Amino acid sequence: MTKPAISRFPVPDIASLPEDIRTRILAVQEKSGFVPNVFLTLAHRPDEFRAFFAYHDALMDKPGPITKAEREMIVVATSNANQCQYCVIAHGAILRIRAKNPLLADQIAVNYRKADITPRQRAMLDFAMKVSAQAYEVGDDDIETLKSHDFSEEDIWDIAAIAAFFGMSNRLANVTSMRPNDEFYAMGR
Repeated sequence: MTKPAISRFPVPDIASLPEDIRTRILAVQEKSGFVPNVFLTLAHRPDEFRAFFAYHDALMDKPGPITKAEREMIVVATSNANQCQYCVIAHGAILRIRAKNPLLADQIAVNYRKADITPRQRAMLDFAMKVSAQAYEVGDDDIETLKSHDFSEEDIWDIAAIAAFFGMSNRLANVTSMRPNDEFYAMGR
Protein backbone atom coordinates (compact mmCIF):
# COMPACT_ATOMS: atom_id res chain seq x y z
CA MET A 1 0.00 0.00 0.00
CA THR A 2 1.37 3.40 -0.91
CA LYS A 3 1.51 6.12 1.68
CA PRO A 4 -1.10 8.87 1.21
CA ALA A 5 0.07 12.27 0.01
CA ILE A 6 0.93 14.77 2.72
CA SER A 7 -1.18 17.47 1.02
CA ARG A 8 -3.70 17.69 -1.77
CA PHE A 9 -1.71 20.67 -3.09
CA PRO A 10 1.76 20.54 -4.65
CA VAL A 11 4.60 19.95 -2.19
CA PRO A 12 7.83 21.57 -3.35
CA ASP A 13 11.18 19.87 -3.26
CA ILE A 14 13.27 21.30 -0.41
CA ALA A 15 16.17 22.02 -2.77
CA SER A 16 13.93 24.28 -4.88
CA LEU A 17 12.84 26.50 -1.99
CA PRO A 18 14.09 30.02 -1.24
CA GLU A 19 17.20 29.88 0.93
CA ASP A 20 15.58 31.20 4.14
CA ILE A 21 12.79 28.62 3.99
CA ARG A 22 15.14 25.79 3.04
CA THR A 23 17.45 26.74 5.94
CA ARG A 24 14.55 26.75 8.40
CA ILE A 25 13.25 23.38 7.23
CA LEU A 26 16.69 21.78 7.36
CA ALA A 27 17.24 23.14 10.88
CA VAL A 28 13.94 21.59 12.01
CA GLN A 29 14.89 18.32 10.34
CA GLU A 30 18.26 18.30 12.11
CA LYS A 31 16.66 18.97 15.50
CA SER A 32 13.73 16.55 15.23
CA GLY A 33 15.07 13.92 12.84
CA PHE A 34 12.31 14.51 10.28
CA VAL A 35 10.52 17.33 8.47
CA PRO A 36 7.05 17.98 9.88
CA ASN A 37 4.61 17.97 7.00
CA VAL A 38 3.28 21.42 7.89
CA PHE A 39 6.59 22.90 6.72
CA LEU A 40 6.45 21.13 3.38
CA THR A 41 2.77 21.86 2.83
CA LEU A 42 3.04 25.57 3.61
CA ALA A 43 6.27 25.95 1.61
CA HIS A 44 4.02 25.75 -1.46
CA ARG A 45 3.40 29.48 -0.84
CA PRO A 46 6.66 31.01 0.43
CA ASP A 47 5.34 34.43 1.50
CA GLU A 48 2.54 32.83 3.51
CA PHE A 49 5.01 30.30 4.97
CA ARG A 50 7.11 33.17 6.31
CA ALA A 51 4.11 35.04 7.73
CA PHE A 52 2.61 31.90 9.28
CA PHE A 53 5.77 30.86 11.07
CA ALA A 54 6.62 34.39 12.18
CA TYR A 55 3.26 34.64 13.94
CA HIS A 56 3.45 31.04 15.18
CA ASP A 57 6.84 31.69 16.75
CA ALA A 58 5.73 35.00 18.28
CA LEU A 59 2.84 33.22 20.01
CA MET A 60 4.32 29.85 20.89
CA ASP A 61 7.98 30.52 21.70
CA LYS A 62 7.72 33.56 23.96
CA PRO A 63 8.58 33.33 27.64
CA GLY A 64 5.97 34.25 30.20
CA PRO A 65 3.56 33.04 32.83
CA ILE A 66 1.73 30.84 30.32
CA THR A 67 4.17 27.97 29.91
CA LYS A 68 5.03 26.44 26.56
CA ALA A 69 3.18 23.29 27.67
CA GLU A 70 0.07 25.34 28.48
CA ARG A 71 0.26 26.99 25.06
CA GLU A 72 0.28 23.51 23.55
CA MET A 73 -2.76 22.60 25.69
CA ILE A 74 -4.64 25.44 23.99
CA VAL A 75 -3.63 24.15 20.57
CA VAL A 76 -4.62 20.55 21.30
CA ALA A 77 -8.00 21.40 22.85
CA THR A 78 -9.07 23.89 20.18
CA SER A 79 -7.69 21.78 17.33
CA ASN A 80 -9.74 18.84 18.52
CA ALA A 81 -12.86 21.03 18.57
CA ASN A 82 -12.02 22.05 14.99
CA GLN A 83 -11.45 18.38 14.03
CA CYS A 84 -7.92 19.05 12.84
CA GLN A 85 -6.15 15.71 12.82
CA TYR A 86 -2.78 17.20 11.91
CA CYS A 87 -2.66 19.70 14.78
CA VAL A 88 -4.06 17.34 17.41
CA ILE A 89 -1.45 14.71 16.52
CA ALA A 90 1.53 17.05 16.00
CA HIS A 91 0.85 19.37 18.93
CA GLY A 92 -0.21 16.45 21.10
CA ALA A 93 3.31 15.10 20.62
CA ILE A 94 4.83 18.47 21.51
CA LEU A 95 2.57 18.71 24.57
CA ARG A 96 3.64 15.25 25.78
CA ILE A 97 7.27 16.34 25.53
CA ARG A 98 6.85 19.81 27.05
CA ALA A 99 4.61 18.63 29.90
CA LYS A 100 6.75 15.52 30.45
CA ASN A 101 3.46 13.64 30.70
CA PRO A 102 2.49 10.89 28.21
CA LEU A 103 -1.21 11.02 29.23
CA LEU A 104 -2.08 14.70 29.22
CA ALA A 105 -2.31 15.33 25.48
CA ASP A 106 -4.77 12.49 24.95
CA GLN A 107 -6.85 13.61 27.93
CA ILE A 108 -7.01 17.17 26.61
CA ALA A 109 -7.73 16.07 23.05
CA VAL A 110 -10.63 13.87 24.07
CA ASN A 111 -12.17 16.05 26.80
CA TYR A 112 -10.07 18.68 28.54
CA ARG A 113 -12.79 19.05 31.21
CA LYS A 114 -11.83 15.60 32.53
CA ALA A 115 -8.07 16.02 32.09
CA ASP A 116 -5.64 16.11 34.99
CA ILE A 117 -5.16 19.89 34.91
CA THR A 118 -5.40 22.71 37.43
CA PRO A 119 -8.47 24.96 37.82
CA ARG A 120 -6.38 27.78 36.30
CA GLN A 121 -5.62 25.66 33.23
CA ARG A 122 -9.27 24.68 32.96
CA ALA A 123 -10.28 28.37 32.97
CA MET A 124 -7.64 29.03 30.29
CA LEU A 125 -8.99 26.22 28.10
CA ASP A 126 -12.63 27.21 28.69
CA PHE A 127 -11.77 30.67 27.39
CA ALA A 128 -9.70 29.35 24.47
CA MET A 129 -12.58 27.12 23.42
CA LYS A 130 -14.99 30.04 23.55
CA VAL A 131 -12.65 32.12 21.41
CA SER A 132 -12.30 29.22 18.98
CA ALA A 133 -16.01 28.54 18.54
CA GLN A 134 -17.94 31.57 19.77
CA ALA A 135 -15.63 34.60 19.94
CA TYR A 136 -18.63 36.85 19.37
CA GLU A 137 -19.88 35.85 22.85
CA VAL A 138 -16.70 36.80 24.72
CA GLY A 139 -17.52 39.42 27.31
CA ASP A 140 -16.28 41.14 30.44
CA ASP A 141 -17.31 38.17 32.61
CA ASP A 142 -14.91 35.94 30.68
CA ILE A 143 -12.07 38.37 31.22
CA GLU A 144 -12.86 38.70 34.92
CA THR A 145 -12.90 34.91 35.30
CA LEU A 146 -9.41 34.71 33.84
CA LYS A 147 -8.19 37.58 35.99
CA SER A 148 -9.50 35.73 39.07
CA HIS A 149 -7.08 32.94 38.07
CA ASP A 150 -4.19 35.44 37.94
CA PHE A 151 -4.07 35.86 34.18
CA SER A 152 -2.98 39.35 33.15
CA GLU A 153 -4.46 41.23 30.20
CA GLU A 154 -1.37 40.27 28.19
CA ASP A 155 -1.91 36.60 29.11
CA ILE A 156 -5.56 36.85 28.05
CA TRP A 157 -4.50 38.32 24.71
CA ASP A 158 -2.05 35.41 24.27
CA ILE A 159 -4.73 32.80 24.99
CA ALA A 160 -7.10 34.44 22.51
CA ALA A 161 -4.41 34.87 19.86
CA ILE A 162 -3.29 31.23 20.11
CA ALA A 163 -6.87 29.98 19.83
CA ALA A 164 -7.55 32.30 16.89
CA PHE A 165 -4.30 31.55 15.07
CA PHE A 166 -4.80 27.82 15.35
CA GLY A 167 -8.40 28.18 14.20
CA MET A 168 -6.93 29.48 10.94
CA SER A 169 -4.23 26.83 10.96
CA ASN A 170 -6.79 24.06 11.58
CA ARG A 171 -8.90 25.18 8.67
CA LEU A 172 -5.93 25.34 6.33
CA ALA A 173 -4.69 21.92 7.47
CA ASN A 174 -8.14 20.46 6.83
CA VAL A 175 -8.47 22.06 3.38
CA THR A 176 -5.02 20.89 2.33
CA SER A 177 -5.69 17.44 3.81
CA MET A 178 -2.38 17.72 5.64
CA ARG A 179 -1.26 14.34 6.89
CA PRO A 180 0.46 14.05 10.29
CA ASN A 181 3.94 12.54 10.14
CA ASP A 182 4.06 8.99 11.47
CA GLU A 183 6.87 10.06 13.83
CA PHE A 184 4.51 12.23 15.88
CA TYR A 185 2.46 9.29 17.14
CA ALA A 186 5.25 7.81 19.27
CA MET A 187 6.88 11.00 20.50
CA GLY A 188 6.83 11.61 24.25
CA ARG A 189 5.17 8.31 25.10
